[in-house]
Amino acid sequence: MRSETIRGVAPVGVSLPEELQGYHTLVPLEPSGTGVERRKLGNWYSTVYRAIKTADGMPYTLRRVENYRMMHPSAFAPIEMWSNIRHPGIVPIREAFTTRSFNDNSLVVVYAYYANAQTLFDAHLKPKAPTYQPHGRSHILQVPSTVIPERTIWSYIVQIASAIKKVHDMCQAVRMIDSTKILLTGQNRIRISSCGIIDVLVHDTPQDIMLLQQEDLTMFGRLVFALCCNNLAASSAAHFQKSLEMMGRLYSPEIKNVALWLVSKGSPHRTIDQLLEVIRGHVLVEQDEALMATDRLENELLSELENARLVRLLCKFGFINERPEFAREPRWSETGDRYIIKLFRDYVFHQVDEHRNPVLSLSHVLTCLNKLDAGTEEKIMLVARDEQSCLVVSYKEIKSCIEGAFKYVFPTSLHLLNSTCHHSELARASAASVQAQTATTYGRR
Repeated sequence: MRSETIRGVAPVGVSLPEELQGYHTLVPLEPSGTGVERRKLGNWYSTVYRAIKTADGMPYTLRRVENYRMMHPSAFAPIEMWSNIRHPGIVPIREAFTTRSFNDNSLVVVYAYYANAQTLFDAHLKPKAPTYQPHGRSHILQVPSTVIPERTIWSYIVQIASAIKKVHDMCQAVRMIDSTKILLTGQNRIRISSCGIIDVLVHDTPQDIMLLQQEDLTMFGRLVFALCCNNLAASSAAHFQKSLEMMGRLYSPEIKNVALWLVSKGSPHRTIDQLLEVIRGHVLVEQDEALMATDRLENELLSELENARLVRLLCKFGFINERPEFAREPRWSETGDRYIIKLFRDYVFHQVDEHRNPVLSLSHVLTCLNKLDAGTEEKIMLVARDEQSCLVVSYKEIKSCIEGAFKYVFPTSLHLLNSTCHHSELARASAASVQAQTATTYGRR
């Protein structure tokens, strides 16, 4: 699904530049057209695109600020600062430039791209149409639930707090803690996007970092209110009391106390460290779950590495067995090593039951290939197809036969299939070749 998204093209009728400062194949990531409310960054309208970079063939997110005239190159200084901030809760910034390719003066800031990402607004706060669900012989109208589980709320709070601390420790302010700028990139996995743009837009206006950091905490509190109450205006004076009552019914008092502390104006010296101290128990829970997720991913990776080794073995079988150009070669006749390999292939893939019906046992195939890859001393009996002769050999001996036969065919390439490192280098080289060919093809258009 993500691969399909990355390779999508712009809808028919959308007029976009064919090339933009080394990027091509622009695709809008936000709805546009008549009746769609456009979002703004300060006093400027902005639009988000996905584009492919010609240099590396990778997708990136381009946020364009319309009708912005840059008066001095020093305005790009915040981009360099933000590009040095590395945090899992912040979308990495790559570069920024100005362009007239959209027939105006536009500022374009390039970020990392996350396929199928949603904003918190689209995922939780955007009104969802009711659906009809089957109920017996009829259908009933079902309204989607808008209540976010408390565990999910705490996960969001911890991730955002961690990102804010990183930025505040760098003596900067996030200024983008908004439901339309925070991306949901996986299950309960969020990242703050569009960082650095405001710093560029108001670079010539004096800024008090302490006040901006306080505003970060206030915006954080408003976001917590909005997510808990499913209302962007939940923390406003008109809805404040009703929002507190709703939070009291749906969530624990701890969440309500955190939200109240964040939006409170009575403490002018609030810091993100104070918040992290209050929610340290939930931080530990989040860390434990992150470690367990890492363990699960490592187990999945181990299984994939095993699959890669088995694929290389199967490739060797394909390269060795029954090569037509060696049909009349005495040194390659199906005797000796090649005969053992052929019998082993029959032992793995061509077994039959007592009624001479083919046996399809994937577990048998995987067990045999794993033992062959390890080169164990376990012995097996290989029976000729005419059942007139048999051989008793070990997996270690069969592995040696395969290596010798493969080396005979490809005397300088044996290490390429034996080494995972070289295998990865080949994959990267192949990808680079494809990207270069794509870039060349695009350049000819």
